[in-house]
Formats: sequence, structure tokens, C-alpha cells
Amino acid sequence: MEFFSPSDLIGSSPILALSAFSLIALLANALVKNSAKTVFYISVVGILAAIGCAMYTFSMNATAFSDMLLVGGYASFFAVLFLVVALFSLCIAKPYLEREQYHFGEYYVLIMLSTIGMLMLGASADLITAFLGIEVMSVAFYVLAGYYRGKLSSNESALKYFLLGAFSTGFLLYGIALIYGTTGTTNLLRIVTMYPQAFGDPVHIIGWGLILIGFGFKVAAVPFHMWVPDVYEGAPTPVTAFMSTGGKAAAFSAFVIAFSVPMSMKDERLMLVVAVLAASSMLLGNWFGLSQLNLKRMLAYSSIAHAGYMLVGLASATSLGQQGITFYLVSYAFTNLGAFGIIAMLEKVNGANLSYEDYAGLAKRRPGLAALMAMFMFSLTGIPPFAGFVGKYYLFASAVHSNLTWLAIFGVMTSLFSTYYYLRVVVYMYFREATNTEEIILPKLTFATVIVCAVGILLFGIFPALIFDLMKSMF
Repeated sequence: MEFFSPSDLIGSSPILALSAFSLIALLANALVKNSAKTVFYISVVGILAAIGCAMYTFSMNATAFSDMLLVGGYASFFAVLFLVVALFSLCIAKPYLEREQYHFGEYYVLIMLSTIGMLMLGASADLITAFLGIEVMSVAFYVLAGYYRGKLSSNESALKYFLLGAFSTGFLLYGIALIYGTTGTTNLLRIVTMYPQAFGDPVHIIGWGLILIGFGFKVAAVPFHMWVPDVYEGAPTPVTAFMSTGGKAAAFSAFVIAFSVPMSMKDERLMLVVAVLAASSMLLGNWFGLSQLNLKRMLAYSSIAHAGYMLVGLASATSLGQQGITFYLVSYAFTNLGAFGIIAMLEKVNGANLSYEDYAGLAKRRPGLAALMAMFMFSLTGIPPFAGFVGKYYLFASAVHSNLTWLAIFGVMTSLFSTYYYLRVVVYMYFREATNTEEIILPKLTFATVIVCAVGILLFGIFPALIFDLMKSMF
């Protein structure tokens, strides 16, 4: 009996390629003395090889391994996004870790392993595959959050993330068990055929509710957001950048797949629950963001609010909403990576230089850097012509199309809160006198990555069709 075919291997080639290179990197780390640079280059080559595989499979639109994995289209699009985020995260991390004297090869191996989990999540056509993807990604994240072994704040963030992550995994797994008990399968393509009859069973509805809690934790939606500020602040800045972009994108990619059918059937109970989660995330994320003095904590609460914006697209239960989420994930990934890249360049040893005051007068000291940071803040706020504006427009438009106008209005109102703490950074950079006169040394690799991110948000903001044309074959 043949368990898999050559087409299965080709379809899953991005995952297989990255897995092979992660093992090579692991061996190099064990066998080569002072292996950090060697492992970095192996990781970069591995990610580029996986991007090539993902682009090759884009037109396939099939499934692999007995309908366990999606191939091409949706899966390939998200695979490229996760891999680009991983590549940019490596480029931000290398100079940062060298400066902090924590430059070890294990870091790059962990980034690759977590990216493998993301690739599985984005391609999951089965709840078991989604669960495996979440666990592979999360376990690597737990270790990365505590990467600074000698720092109490890093250890604390890792422990909080691990304990709450394990708790949320229990909800997810129990939900999968209930769905299997009521349908006899965990395969999403087969569960689709049983809709809406299966939703007549209360146990089945409870199963989906528990899965919603599990995914809600991973995307940092209220009320499952408690871990975010402490973990983002305590983890090394490049790790925070990677978690807030790649981790959120991966969780949302699986979220959309799992909930696309019950949502597209306009199940009003589910639409209302997701709409309430979206509204509470937008409100609490933006409200608590107002009082933050530390930029990493501010971006942590901002991340909760942005999860709320994307949940608006899911609550709308339309293909327009799903396209809006996908575009928003791309724009948010480029914007946040750029913002955290600048924070990583300006941060000093032991987490200094992370407050608003530390950015005072930056426009006079480093005008180029201040201009780039202002671009990222404008995009997060949703000001045209940046990609963040286009993303918010499509998400709120999808809500209006689904008679959730109240949710769109609520989203716009809570976005007004965010203008205060985003533009506050710009005010400090351009309209306050510098309190710090130390010379700012910019690592070339990180600075180049930040510029690419800035070009990306401007390009996608002016020409959103570059992404939307690709999505026509996906939804």
C-alpha cells in the first residue's frame, strides 16, 4: 500500500526543504566551533530554498498526504509570507545579538523550527495538522522568549508564555476531540460536507467554541491576551518582532481555514461571538495602549488591537473579509518588522532606550531613521498612502457588507485612540529636544531590512492590486 506519492512530496516541499536545512544547521551548530555565523548563512540559504519551493507550488491548488495538507494557492502564499518574515527577523537579529553578546547558533535553528510550525499551520487541511503546527511553533517560541538565560525578565516572559500556552492548548485539543466525537473525522474538508447538520448537536458547537478559545490565545484576542505585554517586553526585541508578525500571521491563516465554512454559511451565533471578540480586542488593546511608556509594551497592546481589526474580517463571513485579513497580515508584518527593527537598532544593553523620552530629537540626530519610524507609525494608525490604511478599509468594508455596520463604526472609533500613542512617537522625534546625545551606530543589515519594509508598505499601499490579484485564485 502506497502511503504517499511523489506529488505529495512536491506539494509539501517548502516544509521538507526548511526541515532539511534546520537539521543541517543543527549539525553545524554541534560540530563547528564558533558556529553562529555558519548557522546564520545556512538558515538564510534554507529559507531562500523554501521560498523557491513555495513559489514553484503556487499554481498547484491540491491537497497532499490524504487531504492532511493544502498545496499551492493559499498555503503557498502564506508560506512565502512566513519565510520572508523569518528572513527579515534573522537580518534584524544578527547585529542585535552580536551587540548583546548572545550570538549563538541555536537562535537560528529555533527560528527555522518555529517557521516549520507556521508552514504547517498555513497549509493545514486537518485539525490534527493545525494542532501539530501550533505546537511546533509554540515550543520554539517558549524557548526564544527566554533566550536571555541570565535575565530575570526574559525567564519570566518564557514561563508566563509556556504556562498560559499549555493551558490554551488544552482547550484546543479538547475542542478537536469533541468535533471528532460528533463527526467521526478531524479533516476540515470532510467536516464541511456535514455542515449544517452537525451544528444541530450542542457538543459539536461546544467543540468549535473551545477551538475558538485556543485560536483566540494564539492571535492574542481579548480576553485571551494576558500574556502579550509581559512576553513582548521580556523577550529579545528580534524575537518579539518575529512573534508579533509571523506567529500572528500563522495563527490567523489556520483560523481562517478552520472557520471559513461555518462562517461562510452565515451562522449568526458564531458571527456574533467573533464580532464581540473583535470589538473587545479593539477597545482594550487601544485603551491600554494609551497609558504605556515603554515602546515594546505599547506595540504589544497595539498587537491586541490589530488582532481585533482582523477578527472584524472573520466576523463578516465573506470572501472580502478573508481577503482583507490576508492583505492586513502582509501590511502588518512589514510595518511591525520595520518598527521593531528600528527599536532593535536604538535599544541599549539591559533594555535601555525603550521609552518615548529616548526618541526625543531623533529627527535631528538621525533624520532618515526618524522618517522611517514615522512611516511605520502612520501605517499602523491607518493613514494613507500606506498599506495599513488599505487593510483597514477592506476589513471595515467587509463588516458593512455583512450588516455589521456597528462593528465597522466601533473599529473606526477605537482606531482614533491609537492615533494618540502612535503619533506620540512622531511628536517626540520631531518636536522635542534630544535628551540623549550618544552617537547612534546603525548596523547595515538591520537598516537595509528596515528600508525594504518601508518600501513594502508604501508599494502595497499605492498598488494594493499586487496582493489582491494573487488572492483571486485563493478565495
